Amino acid sequence: MSKPKGFEKPTGFRDYTPLVVNKLRTIERNALECMERWGYRQIITPTIEYYDTVGVASSTSDRKLFKLLNSRGTTLVLRSDLTAPIARVVSSLLKDEPLPLRLSYHANVFRSIEEEAGREAEFFQTGVELVGDDSPEADAEVVALAIASLQAAGVSSFKIAMGHMGFLNGLLEEVIPGQTAQQQELKKGLLGRDYVGYRESIEALDLEPKLKEQLEAILRLRGGKEICAHAAQLSSSPEAAESIAHLCAVFEVLEAYGVSEHVLIDLTMIGDFSYYTGMTFEGYAAELGSPVCSGGRYDNLLQQFGRALPATGFALKTNRIIDGVHGITIEEEKPVLIEYQSKCRAEALTEAARLRSLGKNVVTALLSEENSNNETERVAGTSGEQEVRSDKRYAEVIRYASEERGAR
Repeated sequence: MSKPKGFEKPTGFRDYTPLVVNKLRTIERNALECMERWGYRQIITPTIEYYDTVGVASSTSDRKLFKLLNSRGTTLVLRSDLTAPIARVVSSLLKDEPLPLRLSYHANVFRSIEEEAGREAEFFQTGVELVGDDSPEADAEVVALAIASLQAAGVSSFKIAMGHMGFLNGLLEEVIPGQTAQQQELKKGLLGRDYVGYRESIEALDLEPKLKEQLEAILRLRGGKEICAHAAQLSSSPEAAESIAHLCAVFEVLEAYGVSEHVLIDLTMIGDFSYYTGMTFEGYAAELGSPVCSGGRYDNLLQQFGRALPATGFALKTNRIIDGVHGITIEEEKPVLIEYQSKCRAEALTEAARLRSLGKNVVTALLSEENSNNETERVAGTSGEQEVRSDKRYAEVIRYASEERGAR
């Protein structure tokens, strides 16, 4: 294998130029401030975790985890999400805090992409976790906050698709009871949005046409609040009925929030079926075909850390918002340049400090003999001020020159 060139970096990783960083920090700041106004407190967890705790509890498949060994031979992982690390903290450092807990975060996460085209191995997520409340109100709060956070991040045109794992579980157990492998195959088709494959999997089942139609009908359960009534007629399973009642209650709360126009019910939306246990959702911006946020209920995670608590949350896919959404336009603030001769250093640097205290960006430069004769915008010093010309790199250029150099 040839040695990489000095400017190369590993596949899936990227450099962030100053203008992109400015946009990233603006999105981060706006989203976190929005979450704070909803009562969510920010938490920071380590970049590296133990594989046997956080690694195995993560929703990320094992083959996509970045693993490494410490000096004692213990397997560690780079965090692949924030939910599992936060579950660890909730079950330990925060175990005595009253419930429900509302926590927010912004951090980089790592997933091995095996050089898949267009995928990133390191990216940023901004999100929340609401722990200790299993009510429709809690699920609706998380969806409503996701909507507010997307808007704060500059995403103006989007839709939230909301489903429920329990409905599909109940329907499948009603139609093909006990056939775990077949149920998993059908779920994989829906998870991958492979509706052709989903239909082919249905056709491969030894079922009466009426039952096959019942399974296929879920593909048509996408729309507004009326979908709840259609879904209730499709399955008589108690689990499916309970799930639809919960989803309808969530939608009613979202109506009270005044955000239901952004939400559609999509019962093909199941999220990671090995991880989510109830309501799941994804947000799609008008400019992108891939989600800019995702979330849902994961009531089984915290018990892996010894504290059985219900939980729900979401994460903004910050990199996708940066790269694909045109909602936030960043105009980089140009700094003021203060140039000075050595004899005027104290006066120039005092002025720089004063301007910085007023919130201005200021850079300073010592003039050489050669460039001290160049024209700049404003000449300052013992001999007064004079307007000459501007430099497009700076909002203003100020020169401090001594009287002996003829600053007049």
